[in-house]
Amino acid sequence: MTSLSKQEQVEWEKAEYANVNWDELGFALTKTDYMYVMKFTEEEQMFCNGTLIRFGNIQMCPSSGILNYGQGLFEGLKAYRKEDEGILLFRPEENALRMKVGADRMCMPSPTVDQFIDAVKKTVLANKRWVPPHGRGSLYIRPLLMGTGRNLEVKPSSEYTFLVYASPVGNGLKGVLNLMVEDNVHRATPGGTGGIKAVTNYSPIYKPLTEAKAKGFSDLLYLDALTGSNIEECSGCNIFILKGNVISTPTTHGTILPGITRKSIMEIASGFGYQVEERATPIKEVFDAEEVFCTGTAMIVKSVASITYQGKRIEYKLGAETLAQKLHATLTGIQTGVNEDKLGWTMVIDGPPFL
Repeated sequence: MTSLSKQEQVEWEKAEYANVNWDELGFALTKTDYMYVMKFTEEEQMFCNGTLIRFGNIQMCPSSGILNYGQGLFEGLKAYRKEDEGILLFRPEENALRMKVGADRMCMPSPTVDQFIDAVKKTVLANKRWVPPHGRGSLYIRPLLMGTGRNLEVKPSSEYTFLVYASPVGNGLKGVLNLMVEDNVHRATPGGTGGIKAVTNYSPIYKPLTEAKAKGFSDLLYLDALTGSNIEECSGCNIFILKGNVISTPTTHGTILPGITRKSIMEIASGFGYQVEERATPIKEVFDAEEVFCTGTAMIVKSVASITYQGKRIEYKLGAETLAQKLHATLTGIQTGVNEDKLGWTMVIDGPPFL
């Protein structure tokens, strides 16, 4: 795709926001203008020649690795608009590094950190009019790494596609969290892929999650597969327990995704003076916790109203005075440029959409 002319550049810089009701955004796909695609082939043996193309459906061979054997990864991160209309990315290098770890586990090549960040930047700038106004949401960015070569045999693909698309989303997930402990189905097992963002991690929990939601629960809290006595994480977010001055969260030992929001909240909470512990967290500890909250890219930080385990419901502190609210306000303040970023977590992006 060619660069913009001077006149096109001026028109782009003056472009108005997309026609979106920003106040009604949830966490669902809104089609934007462009997506970014880069290929890895047997001949080149590297990712190269990435380009922006119009957002739309993609074609691949029916025998591709992603379709037949689930050889794929995804990431999720956000771009935020500042009060001065500038745009910030939040810790994109962490997503790039996590994808590299996942790619190694799935026997896949991955883009370099620089390639990953460049692709994300270009995708955001090409869809700049879809970045919500300050304080009214964010642009959710979804990088995908997929085995797309022709492959009937059970083996790694010979070709791969790295694709980045984006969608505007609202400010976190609405409503309170009421969790049910799932003690029959396990989200992950030791030696599996629970510690990476493999595409195969999620659909196996659809059935118990659907059943839990039919009973009025927001999500499931899973237990470890070995003993069934320690909490691990929810379907798509990490969990924290507060008691006194101690914040506990399960260790990421291969069955729990090392969330980037999780990592950030741990650093912020430590800065507040809390003792943050990563350790095996027995399910019995939820019974006397003062506060429980979850973290993730979509929800950021969200208080848990209740946990139900084997028919017993435990309720927790909610409201403006909770630690979860304080952590949420601090983190979102950094992400949107309201609070000074003393930790170097944000990245300012600007420039023409096609570089």
